[in-house]
Amino acid sequence: MTQEELDCLLIKNSQEDALDIDAILESEASLLPMPAIDENKMVYQLDNVTRESEEKAVEIFDNVEAISNEIIQNQKLMKNTIAHFDDSVKFFTTLHTKFPDVKAFAKYLEINKNGLKNAKEIDEILEKVNFELMDAVDIMQYQDIHRQKIERVINVMRSLSKYMNALLEGGKVDNAKRVSSSQYIIGDTHKQVASNEEIEEMLAQFCTSKNG
Repeated sequence: MTQEELDCLLIKNSQEDALDIDAILESEASLLPMPAIDENKMVYQLDNVTRESEEKAVEIFDNVEAISNEIIQNQKLMKNTIAHFDDSVKFFTTLHTKFPDVKAFAKYLEINKNGLKNAKEIDEILEKVNFELMDAVDIMQYQDIHRQKIERVINVMRSLSKYMNALLEGGKVDNAKRVSSSQYIIGDTHKQVASNEEIEEMLAQFCTSKNG
C-alpha cells in the first residue's frame, strides 16, 4: 500500500459518520453475564453484607448481655444459698458435737453438707458459663474487625471507581466527529474481513474517482 493510498483511506474514514457510542454500549451490555443493577453491583452487595452483619452482631450482643445479667443474678442467689448452707453446717456441727447420740442432728448436718456442696458446684458452673460468654464477646469483636475491613475495601473500591470515571471522561471532541474504529482487521476470522487485494482495489477506485 502506497502512502498516497493510505492518505486517501484516512481522509475517507475521517469524513464518515462515527458509530453511535450508545449503540455500542448497548450491544456490549447485552454480552455481559449480568445486568448492572443494584443487586449485581459489588459495592451494593458489600454494603448489604456489612449492614446485615452489624445488625446480627448487635442482636447477638444483646442476647449475650441478657444471659450474662441472668447469670449474675443467679450467682447472687447462689452466694446467699451457700452462706445459708454454710451457717447451717456450722450450727448442726456444733449440735452434733455436743449431742452425738441425737440422730436428727447428724441427719440434718449431712443434708446441709450436701446442700452446701451442690450450691458451690452450681456457683462454679455459673461462673464458668459467664466466662465462656465473655469469650464469645471477644470472638464477636473479631467479627466487627472483619466488618471494618470490608468497609475499608468498599471505600477503596469507591475511590477507584471515581478515579476510573475521571480517567474515562470524554474530551472536548464530539463523538460524532471522531474517526470510526475498525470493526475487523487482518488476522480476524470473521467472514466480513476484506483481503489485501480487495483493500488495494478499493483504494485504487477511491483515489481514481478523487483525481477524476
